[in-house]
Amino acid sequence: MKKPLLTIASFCVVTFAHAQLSPAITSWLQNTTTTARHYVSGNSTPINDPDLVNVQKVQYNATHVYVTTTGLPSYVTGPFLDGNPSVASDQSAVFKFPLNPVVNSGTPVNTVMGNIGVFINGVALFDYRDGVSWNNSTNSLAGGPLGGSGDGQWNRDAVVAEMGGFDCNKAHPAMGNYHHHQNPSAFDLDLVVVSTICNLYDAEGLYAIDSSAHSPLIGFAYDGFPIYGAYAYKNVNGTGPIVRMKSSYSLNSGTTRTNGPPVNGTYPLGTFREDYHYTATSSATPDFLDEHNGRFCVTPEYPAGTYCYFATVDENWNSAYPYVVGPTFYGSMVAAKVTSVPSGTTTYVATTGVAGTNLEGAQVSVFPNPSSELLIIQLKDLNKENLKVELYDMNGKLVQTTTLLQGSTIAHFDTKTLYGGQYLVKISNGTTVTTRKVIVTKD
Repeated sequence: MKKPLLTIASFCVVTFAHAQLSPAITSWLQNTTTTARHYVSGNSTPINDPDLVNVQKVQYNATHVYVTTTGLPSYVTGPFLDGNPSVASDQSAVFKFPLNPVVNSGTPVNTVMGNIGVFINGVALFDYRDGVSWNNSTNSLAGGPLGGSGDGQWNRDAVVAEMGGFDCNKAHPAMGNYHHHQNPSAFDLDLVVVSTICNLYDAEGLYAIDSSAHSPLIGFAYDGFPIYGAYAYKNVNGTGPIVRMKSSYSLNSGTTRTNGPPVNGTYPLGTFREDYHYTATSSATPDFLDEHNGRFCVTPEYPAGTYCYFATVDENWNSAYPYVVGPTFYGSMVAAKVTSVPSGTTTYVATTGVAGTNLEGAQVSVFPNPSSELLIIQLKDLNKENLKVELYDMNGKLVQTTTLLQGSTIAHFDTKTLYGGQYLVKISNGTTVTTRKVIVTKD
């Protein structure tokens, strides 16, 4: 196994002064100082950009929350090596989400092209497709990003078709709109790594998968229901072991498609959304999700329970169809990008987080410990300022250093070249310091 099992804290859980506030208000990663970075092909040194990352403002009233964001992440974006001419650019977007999402009791609504949700760092979520489908009249693929899609009968899977164009964070832009179709954890943090893009153009992704704790809340779908990472309590009442949430979609069998392309080396099973079938779940298998890729359950942020989606992965932590939401929404799709915020809203300012005098008491996870290849440093609380992260040997020699940027939650050290033994991780902001002892092992 290339990567060790990872253990993280649910970083987006925030203790806030006003307990009545919805997680849809308090969970966003806010930032007003850190700017974006991107790679260009052939250069492993990031280029600094002028635009802010993450979310700049959160406002709310009795019914909705309004999230102002550039749509750019704190992790480095690019390059996109499939010839995509676009780069991640400032979207200057305001998203409106309902504070009390409504279950759709009628005909399920299909997910749509473009945004179907927003992650807590303001980055867009797209659904499973890439805008291309098989056209029976011409026996060819037709369509394009955000455009028409052939005759719409055989919709091509973006995670399969566009793999070569994703950056280390498993994302890419469409006309500047940087987005994920899938679980937003970096490729090189998976147990089995299916892309080598991180070898030269390393980036952190939004979070690191945890197999032993409930996954963090990582975003909200356009129906207003929350999105979580891949792991949760087995039982919907919040009890039982932590288990991987599993998609209930399986690949069809056979060597033919009715009124579609042949099953062959060019179009293997899994190329199209219609290659999957859904098997209904039961109370005996609560870790298998419903047709919308979610379930109603208790989570750390919703102790009374809520419907939520999960970013599904397989046993190797590789993305598993339908990836996040879909192919239909559970609730009524009411969220939207808006041009203005109504008067009378309140601006949410996080009252806690990692800043100034409370750094020493910050909840920090350093894992895996022992480490043989990679050491992850991840915060549970929101990070309000740039933090220096240093790795020392037990003789006091500084061996590696990095920065955990304001508005970000994760940094890492490569431990493959270090000698085995004890080390000290030091996190500081110029005023206070917190340290963690770790062990590096050699095979």
